[in-house]
Amino acid sequence: MSDIPAVVPAVLTEQSVIRAQRLRGGARTFGAIGLAAILLVAVITLAVMVGAAAIPARAVIAIILHRLPLLAIDLDTTGTSEAWQRIVMEVRLPRVLTAGVAGAALAYAGTTYQGVFRNPLADSFLLGIASGAALGASIAIMAPLGVDTYGFGLVPPLAFAGACLAVTLAYAAARIGDTVSNTRLILAGVAISSAAGAVTSFILLTGGERAIPIFAFLFGSFNSATWPRLWVALPYIALGGAVIAMHARLLNVLQLDEEQAAQLGIDVLRTKFVLLAAASLIAAAAVAMAGVIGFVGLIVPHVARMLIGTDYRRLLPLAALLGASFLIAADIIARTALQPQEVPVGVVTAIVGAPFFLTLMRARRLGG
Repeated sequence: MSDIPAVVPAVLTEQSVIRAQRLRGGARTFGAIGLAAILLVAVITLAVMVGAAAIPARAVIAIILHRLPLLAIDLDTTGTSEAWQRIVMEVRLPRVLTAGVAGAALAYAGTTYQGVFRNPLADSFLLGIASGAALGASIAIMAPLGVDTYGFGLVPPLAFAGACLAVTLAYAAARIGDTVSNTRLILAGVAISSAAGAVTSFILLTGGERAIPIFAFLFGSFNSATWPRLWVALPYIALGGAVIAMHARLLNVLQLDEEQAAQLGIDVLRTKFVLLAAASLIAAAAVAMAGVIGFVGLIVPHVARMLIGTDYRRLLPLAALLGASFLIAADIIARTALQPQEVPVGVVTAIVGAPFFLTLMRARRLGG
């Protein structure tokens, strides 16, 4: 009994330390997400401002606020013109928001793939998923069923089917018994990406004028972004994102090996299937909107982990915000670097992402 007074303060001290660590972690997460949200708003504003016709920030904000529900701003007092309003609402804003949604989707899907495979090199581009989605979208464009507007009809579902087929083949090729080899996974993804790219190129070469929209998928572009295409893609992204968010805690458990996760009551195969299907749906929707844009899902999750750690309940929303800002910024560079010519946004992300990927591979090799 004489030891109880010494034990109780020690237990209380340990509990206090754990509680303090949780509070600091929560504050750090809240701060990081808050700053990421502010950054996103700033990048969106800048992206709408810049272009062939520069529009002041005050006018951009006034025009956007005027179109929001429950707000009434007299544009005559802000100095905005009708031409500015058309440029903002019909050209730049749908493009900027499409880039933001695609960037958030690719980062969100990339974070999920890395969690499921426990591989920091996993990404929809490297696993061949983006190329598979592009192949499915190319088949939809060439299908003789008549699609009135690009982005509608068969494009999203066939892009999803191509993405699912690619991730299934990569996973099957990399699986050895009850484990998945990270090296085999990347190699399988490269092979699948090459095969899908070859078939897409064949369609492009033999498709004539009907195959012209496929160029947008191969190089990535937002120059044909419209409000209708954005509204069509949003339900796919929202559904996949909601499913992944509901499994965020299980993603944390999956960071253990599969046997330990199963001992904790997790249906590992079912959980992985659901997460991979949801992530593929999101990636396919992003490809249907913007084409094959690489490295977003590789770079952004690593930056998010450096900021707030590996808890997927916090990591996923931060990755989405940072992914949106990253791709909008890349699109700003793509359309302003060589004005009046526009550079494909996929080229910009590759210039940034390829050195990052090589550096990451070297760091992992040096780290054993």
